[in-house]
Amino acid sequence: MIYKRSELGDKIGFTSIIDKKFKTCSLGVYFLTELSEKTAAVNNLATGILTVSSSGFRTYAALCEKLSELYGAGLGSSARKKGDAQILGLKASWLDNRYAIDGEDISGEMLSLIRDCLFSPNAKDGAFDEDSFAMVKKDLIDRIDGELNQKRSYALAQAAAVAYRGEPAECTGYGSREAASSATPAEAFRAYRELLKTAQIEIFYVAPQEDDSFAEMFRSSFGSIDRAPKAVNIRNHSPLKAQVETVSEEFDVNQCKAVFAFKTDSDDRYALKMLSIIYGELPFSKLFLNVREKNSLCYYCTSRSISVKGSFFVDIGVERSNIKTAEDEIMAQLDEVRKGNITDQEMQGALMALDNAVLQVGDTPTSYIGWYLDCFCDGEFITPEEHFLRFKAVTKERIVEAAKSLKPDSVYLMLNKEVQG
Repeated sequence: MIYKRSELGDKIGFTSIIDKKFKTCSLGVYFLTELSEKTAAVNNLATGILTVSSSGFRTYAALCEKLSELYGAGLGSSARKKGDAQILGLKASWLDNRYAIDGEDISGEMLSLIRDCLFSPNAKDGAFDEDSFAMVKKDLIDRIDGELNQKRSYALAQAAAVAYRGEPAECTGYGSREAASSATPAEAFRAYRELLKTAQIEIFYVAPQEDDSFAEMFRSSFGSIDRAPKAVNIRNHSPLKAQVETVSEEFDVNQCKAVFAFKTDSDDRYALKMLSIIYGELPFSKLFLNVREKNSLCYYCTSRSISVKGSFFVDIGVERSNIKTAEDEIMAQLDEVRKGNITDQEMQGALMALDNAVLQVGDTPTSYIGWYLDCFCDGEFITPEEHFLRFKAVTKERIVEAAKSLKPDSVYLMLNKEVQG
């Protein structure tokens, strides 16, 4: 594998990853901007519409037909949050030229198509095409509405909103239903122009052989834009609340959800991740073995460390009558770690899980893109192997200190409606 990164312009990075084992090429263009309730939804719409039509392909049907002709090439968008940043992506994949039956220049065709979508969108008189915009808007609203049907995801999102209240990270990566519903084609087009001007941009190209044409296309295209990029603060520890706050909502559900948020002032993200695995991420974890299996207090119980925000979450599916008992056992198991009750088997199991995750990087082009995008967000470009060595260096003492650093911050409860009688 050959890894290269260069700067194409002000806050525009281009990373190429060449791995001969692949038969396809992949491209990811990511706009990093401050996460805000005011702009999250319209930003999502602004980038989403770039993948359903363009000035050269005025309808979604025409664009899909072109992609189909290119041996089923793919084009799509994404939106998510990381820390206090919103990350908006345009993703493309296609067959490498060597495998074209009649010697077609698939990469050349995709370069032109991507340039058209990004820099010559389907817009007129300062507004996106209404039909294309309506399609993307409906998809976004459906996604937001659908979240409530994913009760666990909804509970985690609400827990984050409580834990990060007053911070950019209280928002979701795709914005609110109200903002999406009220957005107009003109507002989305202004958001698109603003992203081109002010967002930090990271581009990733993964292919079996080198091709400088994509870097040159982006260098030339962005070179004609008057850039004024704004700093994006991804890593920003969330302050601990003066008192633990509990927020509850009632729904027509059978299984209640409880999410416990902790805050930490520790910057030892490797120890915090090891703590999370040993404490609650896997079937051998203390939470699974004790809260779920031994005491039968919940349907599931897991933890996750959000190092960029200095936060740590435990979420459970539970009967309403068991919430307090389950919380007590969750804290008891955290105390076990704080006392240093960590076995060699638990340490080895955590490292095996991490090693398995590292081995998967490079299996697909998108795994490379995901890895190096996270590296950029973390401010350090290291290989998966170097990453794993840092986990191997984590001692039990560091995990104990990480556990001691966790302080309860807030609780979100999704409760079932109690029968009145």
